[in-house]
Amino acid sequence: MTKLRFGIVVFPGSNCDHDALTVCQSLPNAEAKLLWHKQADLEDSDVIILPGGFSFGDYLRAGAIARFSPIMQEVIRHAKMGKPVLGICNGFQILCEAGLLPGALLRNQHRRFVCKMVTLKVLRTDTIFTSEYHEGEILRIPIAHGEGNYFAPPELLDEMEDNGQVIFKYCDAQGEITDAANPNGSMRNIAGITNKEKNVLGMMPHPERAAEALLGSTDGRRLFESLVQRATLQAM
Repeated sequence: MTKLRFGIVVFPGSNCDHDALTVCQSLPNAEAKLLWHKQADLEDSDVIILPGGFSFGDYLRAGAIARFSPIMQEVIRHAKMGKPVLGICNGFQILCEAGLLPGALLRNQHRRFVCKMVTLKVLRTDTIFTSEYHEGEILRIPIAHGEGNYFAPPELLDEMEDNGQVIFKYCDAQGEITDAANPNGSMRNIAGITNKEKNVLGMMPHPERAAEALLGSTDGRRLFESLVQRATLQAM
């Protein structure tokens, strides 16, 4: 069976690239490699991951410089062809800066860096990233960011929700979407979104840091397994 090939882009300041690499390499029917940001070749990768970290030190704005790295033209082309792209934390910020996802990530509302385990509600399971979850399922996944406050105009948010582009929202342990459960001030508690075509996902929580029991949760692993399952079904 053909293996799903993950390509993980490394920018100066990335610090979750090897975490993502380790998870992807542990998946059945999958392989993974690191891709340096200056190269203009995705090396036949099926899925591109933009990992977390602080690309270029988050100067100007988080993701604003990384968006102009040579490899990003290939990532944009990959996405426009309908192929999967996953942006985690800083990767989400880069996707917004590159115009592959709507909206923007602002400084956390309380102006502090936040690093802790949070709970998320899965709103959509009809995507290539979430097919192994159940709608309404509550996940425990960590966050670590200073600019995770998702913003978009209300009319755009309405359109995104109507289109099913809002995939994850911050919630409490009972699944209630409340202000108290919102760790950064994100509008409507948004934690993860897709583009209209649903082949590009950006999320602030770190699923690669919730893929082993030793880390306190395995809830993030099924996001990567969803991608492999999709590729397996297509190959049948």
